[in-house]
Amino acid sequence: MGSEEASLRALENLMTEFFHSCTTNERKREIEEVLNNFAQQTGAWRHCLFFLSNTRNEYVMMFSLTVFENLVNKMWIGVASQDKMEIRSCLPKLLLAHHKSVPYFIRNKLCKVIVDIGRQDWPMFYHDFFSNTLQLIQTPTLAPLGLVMLKTTSEELACPREDLSVARKEELRKLLLEQVPTVLGLLTGILETYWDKHSVIASTPPPSPTSGESVELLGSLFQGSQYSKLLCQPMAALDNDSHQLCCLVLECLAHLFSWIPLSTSITPTLLASIFHFARFGCDLRTKAKTGSFISPSSNGQLNPGTMPPTSNGEGRNGQQNESNKVDRARLGVLAMTCINELVSKNCVPVDFEEYLLRMFQQTFFLLQRLTRENNAHTVKSRLQELDESYMEKFTDFLRLFVSVHLRRIESSPQFPIVEFLALLFKYTFNQPTHEGYFACLDIWSVFLDFLTTKIKSRLADRESVLNRYKDALVLLLREVLNRIQFRYNQAQLEELDDETLDDDQQTEWQRYLRQSLEVVAKVMELLPSHAFSTLFPVLQENLDVYLGLQQFIVTTGSSRRLNITAENDCRRLHCSLRDLSSLLQAVGRLAEHFIGEIFAARFTDALAVVERLVEVTCYGSQTSLYDLETAVPSVLKPDLIDVHAQALAALQAYSHWLAQFYNEVHNQNQSQFNHLITSAVDATSPLITTKVPEKLLLSASHLMVSITSTVRPVFLVTLPAVQNVFNLITTESQNHRLPQEAHMLVCRALSNMLLLPWPNLPESEQQWQTRSSNHASLLAALTREYRILRGTVNITQRQPGLDNMKAVIQQTLPVLRDIVDSISGESTKSRQISYQSLQESVQVSLNLFPVFIQQPDVTDEMLAFFLTLFQALRVQMGVAFTGQIIHTFLSMFTREQLAASILQEGSAGGRVVQKFLKILQVVVQEPGQAFKPFLPSILSLCMEQVYPLLAERSSPDVKAEMFELLYQILHQNWRYFFKTSVLTSVQRGAAEDTMENQAQFTAAMQAFGQSFLQPDIHIFKQNLSYLESLNSKHKLYHRKLFRTSMLFHFINVLLQVLLHKSHDLLQEEITLAIYNMASVDFDAFYSVFMPEFLNGCQGVDTSQRTVLARNFKLERDLPSFTQSVQRLVNDLRYYRLCNSSLPTGTIKL
Repeated sequence: MGSEEASLRALENLMTEFFHSCTTNERKREIEEVLNNFAQQTGAWRHCLFFLSNTRNEYVMMFSLTVFENLVNKMWIGVASQDKMEIRSCLPKLLLAHHKSVPYFIRNKLCKVIVDIGRQDWPMFYHDFFSNTLQLIQTPTLAPLGLVMLKTTSEELACPREDLSVARKEELRKLLLEQVPTVLGLLTGILETYWDKHSVIASTPPPSPTSGESVELLGSLFQGSQYSKLLCQPMAALDNDSHQLCCLVLECLAHLFSWIPLSTSITPTLLASIFHFARFGCDLRTKAKTGSFISPSSNGQLNPGTMPPTSNGEGRNGQQNESNKVDRARLGVLAMTCINELVSKNCVPVDFEEYLLRMFQQTFFLLQRLTRENNAHTVKSRLQELDESYMEKFTDFLRLFVSVHLRRIESSPQFPIVEFLALLFKYTFNQPTHEGYFACLDIWSVFLDFLTTKIKSRLADRESVLNRYKDALVLLLREVLNRIQFRYNQAQLEELDDETLDDDQQTEWQRYLRQSLEVVAKVMELLPSHAFSTLFPVLQENLDVYLGLQQFIVTTGSSRRLNITAENDCRRLHCSLRDLSSLLQAVGRLAEHFIGEIFAARFTDALAVVERLVEVTCYGSQTSLYDLETAVPSVLKPDLIDVHAQALAALQAYSHWLAQFYNEVHNQNQSQFNHLITSAVDATSPLITTKVPEKLLLSASHLMVSITSTVRPVFLVTLPAVQNVFNLITTESQNHRLPQEAHMLVCRALSNMLLLPWPNLPESEQQWQTRSSNHASLLAALTREYRILRGTVNITQRQPGLDNMKAVIQQTLPVLRDIVDSISGESTKSRQISYQSLQESVQVSLNLFPVFIQQPDVTDEMLAFFLTLFQALRVQMGVAFTGQIIHTFLSMFTREQLAASILQEGSAGGRVVQKFLKILQVVVQEPGQAFKPFLPSILSLCMEQVYPLLAERSSPDVKAEMFELLYQILHQNWRYFFKTSVLTSVQRGAAEDTMENQAQFTAAMQAFGQSFLQPDIHIFKQNLSYLESLNSKHKLYHRKLFRTSMLFHFINVLLQVLLHKSHDLLQEEITLAIYNMASVDFDAFYSVFMPEFLNGCQGVDTSQRTVLARNFKLERDLPSFTQSVQRLVNDLRYYRLCNSSLPTGTIKL
């Protein structure tokens, strides 16, 4: 005993020293080693038992429990049965003796160790494990301890980690499910008892004026429901111990509900009890012990009138009340967590549907309590005072109800859906936080999607369904529109950040507007004419303010000023302009609801919108509002620019409508259409200049592109405004260019006018001759400075003018690339003209390529250009010239050049190789024989030059492109390797494959195999899908070479990956691939591969191998095979874990 005392003192000193702030890392490592050596000794647990009984040092307790935990989870199989019995008997006694005196985390850890023993030994060797827990729960003084044990049991046994065999996991789940009715009965009893006990006490004082308020019940919701009275009972006032106990019960239930199936064990009484506690979150009233109320006054100070005198020691009630409020909210949050666990289950047995309906009725009683108004509180102030977590849980519940169960409940006569929507409406538009409001808008979006789907599937009674919800939709639309307007919601909208970008590259304000407009658009789809008549007048009103600004413009000399200076007027103008900007976005978002089959029916509305938009854009451009001096330039100037830009963007959104209008009137009077287009172009062209703010310039350029690519009017090119833009672009010098993005867009628009076929006109009237020569002139002007570089033969780093040459290349090639890209899906004629105009520039690029090969940023730009050419114009370029380009590239990319580029990971060099490989992908995918002669050199470049450089490096981007190229070579050129004649394929199995280029095929397969041994999960996923694709398209796994010399290697590698859990996200894909490979010859897989695989497995003994083999059922269907693979992987890992923890000498590994 003395020596154990000494050991304990020494251990206490060591632990205290270890955690002392002055201890060095060196010393900590020494102490750690001593402790590890101690823990590894056989029988260390006996010392730990003594330590636990005799120390007050928390570090020592924690260390001792960790030794036990390690023993139970990793070495239990090797512990003598006598010792196991002793441990099973001592630890529970220890728990009972010390659970009140030790800190809660020590108590919880000790509970976990006991549960871990139960997980291994219950019921065979530890038959009273579960009954002991149930007994604790039924003993009033020990109930909290019993509940901690129950929750830990649910966590550790229902969803155990992988340190158990599959058979044991299944056994435990079955045992637990048998206990569920008993457990739920006990927990229901506790909740009921405490509620009833405390409700009686709570309801004895006479009611105060506020507690007597009548609770209005939802329409038909509770008629005849026995719960209506229950839910109207006064709230229970729980003391601290009762509160803690009820919290523990609800925590247990929440975890149990996460894994037990919905069944009649979850009784109406249990549900009612949970709902009683859910009320704690939505009731604000918290009584002080004296019965008087302490209510905060409006400025957040305690109202002196309600403050009890402090002489009798009750001045602390305020704090007490605050913590009481937090405690009550915690009960509510836990109860809602239980409810949400149940509601999140999509699989509802028929006999549970009635319970579900009952649950929803009870929750909507709570929703009504949350949104009711009385003299003391508005709905918003009520919600503001509630606990934030409770609100989140409640919103989660509503989301789950609408997304998972609405379709089940909606048609039930006992569920008043319209009243529910009215409550949801109040709840949504009184949310105290932006996040809460966003979450509620999401719920409405799900509901609107549900309604749209329902109406589409029930065309017959479409009107009656719509009429049922019409009022709700009308209210929703109006309120959402009001919420995005400063006129109604300035205080909240000014809180939104409009500068910081989130992960989706949008500001908080943009996200708010976008989510709101999505809801508006969904309502528009259901009620088009109503939505339009709501939105358009509001837009008109704000437009009148904007269009009226002209009268306030004062011109003095060369400056123009907006003569609105009073602070109040400026603020009102700011709000009106912000609202106009939002409403223009709303109108743009609705453009899709005017086209297609409904074009004619909604023509008048759409025409009104487009005419207004054209008017506004013309007005903005003519008065140049963006150029005005204003009283508050930092606010009003951006507002004016934004309105102008949004008007152009909204008009752009209607380009598809304009295109349809053009098609409809092509043989009739086109004056109305011509006027719209001419005015739109007149509004756009003055903005295409460097003097205009870039935001406006880009909006104008985008509109120009849409008119030229989507609408394509014949007369466009003849308009004076368009001629002005042509002149500007073709004569601009390097120094006075538009910014790059705008320059590219305008060039694309001009090129589109000349290249894209005009709608509704036969080929003979397309004027290709004229358009072709105009396009050639346009491109000659755009490439003037680029073509001068043609004679460059070599360059040096220090060469004067090198930066200038680079700038010319980097400005010209993106423009050419963009022009080619925009016609890649167009008719042959457009592509022919495009290539004729580009021919000289392409030749110049090819000549310059070798000169700039050492300048990766320039090479990157050139290859991007060539890649686009290959994708869009390879037919027009012709075989001979394409061959010349490929030949140039192959000769330039020597091994040294590739190595230099690939070594610069993530830089321009890596991107150059990526683009080069992409070009080769295009080449090998080309049908026909034209490029087949390049296959051998592309394959050898891939396998002998690129692959060896990449094999040992991560370079994920280049690797992904290389494997894509390899896949395309195999897929598109299968007959390069397998010369299967028609006759052979008819007589399937009569003759084996005739193979050519076997060495290269084998090398490619080895490269794929090698990639499965590396950690990059993206490459793994991509390559696995390539193999599966080659199998489905070309029967890869069935080919003799693959079947005889590669199949088992691949299966082995994939199984090892599953065993190492290194690519766990791809479990399903890997198992499916293993199945597809095994199914080529199941007999060989079961009789040859599996025995070989198991014999080669390290860390298991012969009897374990036999069990593994026996459990792998000889099934041939995918679900059973998948189960067998999962079982094999789980059990093999489990056996290895057990064996590695056995004392030495127990087993020979």
